[in-house]
Amino acid sequence: MPLGLRSKRKDKSKETSKLVESEAVVPAPAAGPAPAASRLQFHTQLAHGSPTGRVEGFGSARELYAKIGEAFHIDPAEIMFCTLNTHKADMDKLLGAQIGLEDFIFAHIKGQRKEVEILKTDDVLGLTITDNGTGCAFIKRIKEGSLMDQTKMVCVGDHIETINGKNVSHCRHYEVAKMLKDLEKGQMFKLELIEPMRAFEKLEPRSKVKTLSEGKISRGRETLRLRTKGPATVEEMPSEVEEKAIKKVDELLETYMGIRDIELAATMVEAGRDKKNPDEFAVALDETLGDFAFPDEFVFDVWGAIGDAKQGRL
Repeated sequence: MPLGLRSKRKDKSKETSKLVESEAVVPAPAAGPAPAASRLQFHTQLAHGSPTGRVEGFGSARELYAKIGEAFHIDPAEIMFCTLNTHKADMDKLLGAQIGLEDFIFAHIKGQRKEVEILKTDDVLGLTITDNGTGCAFIKRIKEGSLMDQTKMVCVGDHIETINGKNVSHCRHYEVAKMLKDLEKGQMFKLELIEPMRAFEKLEPRSKVKTLSEGKISRGRETLRLRTKGPATVEEMPSEVEEKAIKKVDELLETYMGIRDIELAATMVEAGRDKKNPDEFAVALDETLGDFAFPDEFVFDVWGAIGDAKQGRL
């Protein structure tokens, strides 16, 4: 299929403002079944303190949250996000599309609600938005010295529930980012936020495990890859070539779409792994990530970045 003839919803591709960066957990495309993955067990706790439970038999973030909900008798919708190997709301340890086979999962649940009114005095709010893969967008980073950094009630980890009274609790990260970007400069706006339930500072993980960052340094470490379609699979960590391609694609995402999203970049690189030309790659992206409606020129550049990585030019 010619690249230019892909049927896409182009309207979303114009969301290019860099007012609010956005990152998301985007599972990879479907793959063949992996029976071993369904037998894997992971230890889990509620981040603010709980007994240790075990979860197994999940293939996506939504299924994982359902399993955690069953383990602790809570509504899965109360889970805001999960971190790996730390009970703290450490945004560098967020659970993404991959879980190391020895990782310990901590679930952060909804805590106190709060409201804040802010005068938009700057085009740039200084927020990076992500979501948990099940419709809960929250703040991943706040740029130092930015407008939001000066608003002390707004914190990293806060779930954005409403913007000016409009409920956005089931919107994707890029939709929330666009709404914040579209707010008129010089006007007041109101956010209703939910912060994660806080852990006691003295609480430490009850199982000695490697950190996520330590795990990613070692080559050949196996991970469980979560998927929206089909079963989860056990895979190796990305190769050095793939890591370079992922980094470059992440930069291209910011250039074209105003977002930074390392998990999305990894999914795109994986989609191009066995493709022979940009047309095949474009079709694969449409099937896997059609909601993003990537523009053709962006697809060409991503294909070029993957090729440059393979040829050692990055």
